[in-house]
Amino acid sequence: MDEQTRHRKLAAIDAPHVAPLNDLVRQWRAQGRHVPWFDPDGGGTGATVLLLMESPGPRTIAAGTAAITTEDNPDPTARHLRTARIEAELAATACLRWNVIPWALPTGHKPTIDDLEDARPALAQVSELLHSLHVVITFGTAALNGWMRHLTLTQNPRLVPTLAVPHPSPANGHRRAETHQRILNTLRSAAGTTS
Repeated sequence: MDEQTRHRKLAAIDAPHVAPLNDLVRQWRAQGRHVPWFDPDGGGTGATVLLLMESPGPRTIAAGTAAITTEDNPDPTARHLRTARIEAELAATACLRWNVIPWALPTGHKPTIDDLEDARPALAQVSELLHSLHVVITFGTAALNGWMRHLTLTQNPRLVPTLAVPHPSPANGHRRAETHQRILNTLRSAAGTTS
């Protein structure tokens, strides 16, 4: 994203709809975790759709303390997701894009069960703030496993319909057209839950 957009977003990280979420980011950062901010251009605590990815990507992490989890990040995964969301006519303000593991993992490190378990309390904290949530879309195996661990290891979790799609990373390009269609169809279904 260009610097003007980044500065605009950073100036709004304490907007009422994202302030409670970004207070969590401050708590995690105080524990020594590198966690990007929630995007004030998304739905924040009023989101009806949770777009749950794996973990912050290298380009997001490269922004340091100015990192934001957003579809406006300059990487192919973010671009693919943004393009599909727009094509599906799902409003950005209906969505909260987040990561099942909200902090940086070492480069090339695939999330393990221990990583997912370490991040599970953070996912619970986020989900507790999403009172209007209608559907969760998990992108990739790690996001699905992390969300299912949250639902099945938490006492009395709030059950929300969940749809799982492949991760939109270019690394998963062997069935690119099918992946795009699955993501598009799922986002269209989610758009129908927000009206």
